[in-house]
Amino acid sequence: MKANTTLDSIKTYEAGKPIELVVREFGIEPSAVVKLASNENPIGTNPSVSKAIAANAHKAHLYPDDSMFELKAALAEKYGVKSTEVIIGAGSDQVLEFISRAYLNEETSVLMSQVTFAMYEIYAKQVGATIVRTPSYQHKVDEFLAAYEEHKPKVVYICTPNNPTGDAISRDDVIRIIESVDSETLVVVDGAYMEYAAAKDEIYRITPQDIMGYPNAIFLGTFSKAYGLGGMRVGYGIANEEIIHTLFKLRPPFNITTLSLLAAIEALKDEQFVDDSVALHQEQIKRYEEFAVQHGFEYIDSYTNFITYLFGEKYNSTKISDELLRKGVIIRNLASYGMNAVRITIGTGKQNDRFFEAFLEVIE
Repeated sequence: MKANTTLDSIKTYEAGKPIELVVREFGIEPSAVVKLASNENPIGTNPSVSKAIAANAHKAHLYPDDSMFELKAALAEKYGVKSTEVIIGAGSDQVLEFISRAYLNEETSVLMSQVTFAMYEIYAKQVGATIVRTPSYQHKVDEFLAAYEEHKPKVVYICTPNNPTGDAISRDDVIRIIESVDSETLVVVDGAYMEYAAAKDEIYRITPQDIMGYPNAIFLGTFSKAYGLGGMRVGYGIANEEIIHTLFKLRPPFNITTLSLLAAIEALKDEQFVDDSVALHQEQIKRYEEFAVQHGFEYIDSYTNFITYLFGEKYNSTKISDELLRKGVIIRNLASYGMNAVRITIGTGKQNDRFFEAFLEVIE
């Protein structure tokens, strides 16, 4: 049976390898596996959230409040917007899907950096749109504006901090891009890792309030990273009511679960957990920077909860990733992005000790 031809050029998204795979293939005890591949919160989930989930597990047979009134109200209060300017997704990548289906087709194009979140391309290709990339993996304003003038894309993706590289673009430069495109071009500011960038340097802090004055911009956020709810799959988009109203036409009913909705509401009540998570990251990432310098390879200055090691001619990212996997250490090989590099989630002190030990064994 022949599927839509728009799918012919789409590569399946490659998720980070799960702990279960390492246990099955290499016979390693689950407790001995260190997963530093998917940028999950190494602290885990806020205990108060875990308790709330357990206490309400008996409600799993019930559909959630499809209006998501309480969660949208809490996000609106947090960011100083209206509830009608918020849409909830099963992860922020579901909002990306809504965006592609709402604004793209075979006659349009999308603009993104050379190396960035793979789902931008996948969702765009699903509806037949053309992909335009800048020459660099960094979000360089002049490159974006030059590509915009040449191709006039319908959607521009700004992933800041950028996944999988970890670099960021300043608030002023984001605003410059938004103000340089016409009102019919949607600028998507994907802030999945914004909590980490904001803590590192204020010039990289971007909030929904920064873009709400523009009729063609949307901010995306998630509970999967700093809030420690990757397994709950809750994200959101914030934009003017016209954009949100359009995206709502594509939202399926009950698109997050009863327990996911409850977890996100509870998570917003305790910002100290987020602060503690970010503080751990800021402390531990210095070890990775020092390790790279000590062993003679480069890294990308990171504004996220992970770091990207660039190997050049020194090592092979695929060989290193495979050998680490056999030792029970899971990291992300970036060869599929055309980079001889690896992405490593910053873990706890103990997890990072294990990584350094195993990495040294591999390179020696």
